[in-house]
Amino acid sequence: MEIIIINAVWCPSCLSMKKVYREVESKFQDINFKKLDYDFDDISEYNISNILPVLIIKKDGIELKRIVGEHESLEIIKEIGDIYEK
Repeated sequence: MEIIIINAVWCPSCLSMKKVYREVESKFQDINFKKLDYDFDDISEYNISNILPVLIIKKDGIELKRIVGEHESLEIIKEIGDIYEK
């Protein structure tokens, strides 16, 4: 399982989600978290609009869930947990 987080330094929502993402990462230490920057990394394969941040949950190379914008950590943890347990 892999989680891709796409954000940008100029994005206020991305900055406020940093703490949330750290909390999520601490709950799933055996999952690979990949962080990409909207402006500096090649994100073309992810088909990202201008609404950030984006969290993509992938399993076996297949995108299973996409969470866009600001969300509470418990909501994200539940979404990941539901997929992780399958």
